[in-house]
Amino acid sequence: MVLNLLFITTVIKSTFGVVTTGLWLIPLMLAAITYYRYDAVDPESRPLDQLNLYPEYDFIVVGSGSAGAVVANRLSEVRKWKVLLIEAGPDENEISDVPSLAAYLQLSKLDWAYKTEPSTKACLGMQNNRCNWPRGRVLGGSSVLNYMLYVRGNRHDYDHWASLGNPGWDYDHVLRYFKKSEDNRNPYLANNKYHGRGGLLTVQESPWHSPLVAAFVEAGTQLGYDNRDINGAKQAGFMIAQGTIRRGSRCSTAKAFLRPIRARKNFHLSMNSHVTRIIIEPGTMRAQAVEFVKHGKVYRIAARREVILSAGAINTPQLMMLSGLGPRKHLEKHGIRVLQDLPVGENMQDHVGMGGLTFLVDKPVAIVQDRFNPTAVTFQYVLRERGPMTTLGGVEGLAFVHTPYSNRSLDWPDIQFHMAPASINSDNGARVKKVLGLKESVYQEVYHPIANKDSWTIMPLLLRPRSRGSVKLRSANPFHYPLINANYFDDPLDAKTLVEGAKIALRVAEAQVFKQFGSRLWRKPLPNCKQHKFLSDAYLECHVRTISMTIYHPCGTAKMGPAWDPEAVVDPRLRVYGVRGLRVIDASIMPTISSGNTNAPVIMIAEKGADLIKEDWLTNPEYKVKRQANRVRDPEPAGSNIQGIITLPTNVSQSDSSNISDRSNMESNFSNSSHISNINFSSSSSNSSNIESSSNFTLNYADS
Repeated sequence: MVLNLLFITTVIKSTFGVVTTGLWLIPLMLAAITYYRYDAVDPESRPLDQLNLYPEYDFIVVGSGSAGAVVANRLSEVRKWKVLLIEAGPDENEISDVPSLAAYLQLSKLDWAYKTEPSTKACLGMQNNRCNWPRGRVLGGSSVLNYMLYVRGNRHDYDHWASLGNPGWDYDHVLRYFKKSEDNRNPYLANNKYHGRGGLLTVQESPWHSPLVAAFVEAGTQLGYDNRDINGAKQAGFMIAQGTIRRGSRCSTAKAFLRPIRARKNFHLSMNSHVTRIIIEPGTMRAQAVEFVKHGKVYRIAARREVILSAGAINTPQLMMLSGLGPRKHLEKHGIRVLQDLPVGENMQDHVGMGGLTFLVDKPVAIVQDRFNPTAVTFQYVLRERGPMTTLGGVEGLAFVHTPYSNRSLDWPDIQFHMAPASINSDNGARVKKVLGLKESVYQEVYHPIANKDSWTIMPLLLRPRSRGSVKLRSANPFHYPLINANYFDDPLDAKTLVEGAKIALRVAEAQVFKQFGSRLWRKPLPNCKQHKFLSDAYLECHVRTISMTIYHPCGTAKMGPAWDPEAVVDPRLRVYGVRGLRVIDASIMPTISSGNTNAPVIMIAEKGADLIKEDWLTNPEYKVKRQANRVRDPEPAGSNIQGIITLPTNVSQSDSSNISDRSNMESNFSNSSHISNINFSSSSSNSSNIESSSNFTLNYADS
């Protein structure tokens, strides 16, 4: 037992950077033990980090998140294809398995820990006016950090994508891909034509609910909204949340899609591998290889057929720009050779929410961290797979409602609610305020007076923002974090719509059903909004701009669109315009953001994207790879005698000219500069907080 405790303490320290002190160290430590039980009953074991890599694969997938894990699984179903999946982070650990501890993973070593650039329009209550943007740097990506909510979006979202010139992306076509991955275990959804059974991704309700979520759903009916499956025929309504959990534990895409294929002979996984660029041959404009750093060594692995970027809406555009694909002026500013002038990094969208709306209750029905007996709660989770540790990051209820700015004749709500039986005050400032990056002055004045009191919250979030942000390079150094401009509320109508959503949330909280708990609004005004009458439109807009919360859904930075769309980066088959053998399959391709949490739509995109690749390479005679007569069936592992630096093989085929997505009037101007043979990446003091310790790493490239 002593050895177990030492191991568990090490896990916690390696995840969070420090060992947590106080009473809640005990459940964190005990929660780690639950993973032993998970492995004992799970049919698969952890994926293996392949150390001996081949010099060439048929497909290389960059990023193992909600999309990349799915793509790697589906492509490796074809036994003759060798597939390499590259992930920048490590495997999941014991803490990430516990649904209620989702917030403890943010700002940990499993998180890229991005921040937006300072704003004068949003995030005003956050430190330096910058919002934290968690992104998963771990096997499974952000499906390991998120709150596990399973929301598909609205059928009109996908019909709109198709109307923009993207055939095959309408709702009727994509529904089967939602169902393909899903194993829905909610009994009331059995034999439902909108849901799947037997897929790899488990979806179900948390086995534990507070009384407040039942009241929330009932309050919705009192306002005229149905209690319905929001992933079914219609979206507007209230429901108890469904999530990607299995036996009370998180079901990430790594667990769902990678563990079952760990033993496939044609699948390799390389973890802790930071991709620095995609190597594109300028003459043929073909993606030839992927370059990455692993354990201090630089690797170059060739792709016979395609490279698939699934690194997410922040890292995918960053990699593309580092590889010479992006806005010409921006790349030239950083001294990067322009291979293709594309609007990479533009069109960024995110769901922004209004946090901090807090309602107090007189009865002990909410989640108050210091009330729970740590040992009892943890063993309830370990032994029975139940209890408050199974909550979906604390979120219990979901709703979709119409504001006056939406067309009620269409079932296309413009506001979503997240309901939780807790609020910013519920952990006495231990974690939530840190995750949000909330200013200490705001917390002390507004939330500290009600610390550890029973409370609950509704967070309204904007479903279809009109504002657009961007991702830009900070420098040509691949270890420097990019510049993220969320640009929240650049369009004033976004803030006004969210204000209307807040008004509806207040009406929900005032419903008769909440009177039994003595529920009432905490009426302490935010310090920077005191000049406005409390709860007036002006005050609510000030609140919206002060506690502006990302819902962790950035997307759109490599927009899918037809050749005539000047904003498009990839075509409807997800091929990058002007580049052979390169696709993007992740949230980056969304033309417009889906109406709801984006994890399920990204998994759908990956399922469909993998099928598009199979269709092209298995049924389209134009997609061919010339075979060398002397090509060995299983090449020798790379790196065994070249000190970790892998050069491109000389027999890479350049003949597959058909798999390029052409755009009319597209030009490619190439410089005559030779390949760089030695690059030194040095950090700048202005970005020291966002640079990894390896940012001074010298990359000595072998000639290619």
